[in-house]
Amino acid sequence: MDKQHRYRLIKCQSSDLDNLVKISSETFRAAFEKQNDPVDFEKYMSEAFSADRLKKELNQKHASFYFLWDGDALAGYLKVNEFGAQSDLKIDEALELERIYVLQNYQGKGIGAHLIEEVKTIAKNRDKNFIWLGVWEENHSAIKFYEKNGFYKFGTHPYIVGDDKQTDWLMRYDLEV
Repeated sequence: MDKQHRYRLIKCQSSDLDNLVKISSETFRAAFEKQNDPVDFEKYMSEAFSADRLKKELNQKHASFYFLWDGDALAGYLKVNEFGAQSDLKIDEALELERIYVLQNYQGKGIGAHLIEEVKTIAKNRDKNFIWLGVWEENHSAIKFYEKNGFYKFGTHPYIVGDDKQTDWLMRYDLEV
């Protein structure tokens, strides 16, 4: 079975909140816990991935979460924002890829690249000119992944984890219009 038939990208609904809290917390912790101060990290986790916060994000106009399913198993998720829901640029012609995470046991199987292609399709279907995202400057493997998938750096912005002010690269992918 090929990936396009094996994996299903499904837009999250309010009934998906419990799964969203679980996968958001699990994937962010796996990706960044070891590189951050424990106090700052736990403060960030309790704020960013609480059920109340994610419920607000899930119900936010112009923000969409999607689960990637492998059969009946949840493999990853992503969040895209447009218009005023974007965290920085708020450009109508752009789609922000705010989050893209794959569970550890699914990493290294091409799922990240599959999700990027799904985001490109979403952006094209919404008549966007480009996709942009923020990625921590210390996350060299993610930067390399995005570059491999056609993204390039166009700026930076601050990203706060607890009380730790970090720097994210802003990267973009230009869609053929």
